[in-house]
Amino acid sequence: MAGSRSLSSGLRALTPEAFGVDPSGERMARIRRSPHFRDGVFQNPGGAPRDRIGEAAGNFVKTYFDKEARARRAPSGTIPVHATTLADLAKPPATGLRVTWMGHSSVLVEIDGQRVLFDPVWGERCSPVPFAGPKRLHPAPLPLAALGPVDVVVISHDHYDHLDLPTIKALAGTDTLFAVPLGVGAHLEHWGVPADRLRELDWHEETKVGGLTLTATPARHFCGRGLRNTQHTLWASWSVAGPEHRVFHSGDTGYFEGFKDIGAAHGPFDVTMIQIGAYSEYWPDIHMTPEEGMRSHLDLQGGAARGVLLPIHWATFNLSTHAWAEPGEWTLAAGEAVGQTVAVPVPGQPFEPAGAVPSRAWWRAVSQPLEREWPVPAAPSGSVDSAVSRGDLDLVGES
Repeated sequence: MAGSRSLSSGLRALTPEAFGVDPSGERMARIRRSPHFRDGVFQNPGGAPRDRIGEAAGNFVKTYFDKEARARRAPSGTIPVHATTLADLAKPPATGLRVTWMGHSSVLVEIDGQRVLFDPVWGERCSPVPFAGPKRLHPAPLPLAALGPVDVVVISHDHYDHLDLPTIKALAGTDTLFAVPLGVGAHLEHWGVPADRLRELDWHEETKVGGLTLTATPARHFCGRGLRNTQHTLWASWSVAGPEHRVFHSGDTGYFEGFKDIGAAHGPFDVTMIQIGAYSEYWPDIHMTPEEGMRSHLDLQGGAARGVLLPIHWATFNLSTHAWAEPGEWTLAAGEAVGQTVAVPVPGQPFEPAGAVPSRAWWRAVSQPLEREWPVPAAPSGSVDSAVSRGDLDLVGES
């Protein structure tokens, strides 16, 4: 009996609250009815992602732990954070749409009188434990409590750098709604979010919040938080449409042809928030390179250079083997190649897409020079069609 109690205690120590819980009951029954759930797991568009770490584990370990490479994966100075975020957000957006990147994939979007908060992560580490795992490289631009009322929190999937236990617990004490992919609601209920404040969606399902329509759209990724990954929670990108404006948040995803369908059904968008960091040749199908991110943006916009691309999923956490500054540098270069507006604010710097868009490469002052140049030559401004037809944006980011 004593041995049994000791084992039980040990298992509890290995399964912290941050692991969340697996879906069960009616939630699990709904998952089984999903057309995207087959053979006991959710299925990706385009088939199962390739995992090349197993094929080249030795090279990956050598690359990841190389001393010089590790230094390049972090800033060489202090990352600037916008000093007046709180004061700036106190004023309503003049154009009806304002976007504030808080770092990584966390974005506050003020759209047609509503406030939408995507993938909020205010925790110090994206990890189930407070003493290990990737640590923030810059502070949050303002305290979560200072953010003010939020109409809806949108979660893309349940990985730690997108679904953060301390942040969700803090927001659970407010009256905000939560829009999440199918199955993810189990974690939130476990952490104290009332069921009546959850909007849990399968791909292509929508919900209304005030005057906004939120639609869960496909993505190519995976899920899981615990020691045993059951693949029973869905991952999603999101379209949010108001009476006057439309925005898109990619969540985490590899490139796939479905972006064209999303754009045709829900676009064009005033802003696309596109994941362009943490890519690697070792996992080519679950994160996008800057080139693929630009192609996805153009797909979402029907092939035209319109709207603003905001790069997300970079600069805040060290999650891959590429240089820290490479995603920002290469996304700017990709935008120049096709005449596309790219917004690169420092964390916490609000901007209105219809107004002045931040374009200064601020990371150059706090990073080492890149060892790899962007592999796509710059094209004349406005040459979107020629750049795409030449295949310039088909290149993979690893040279």
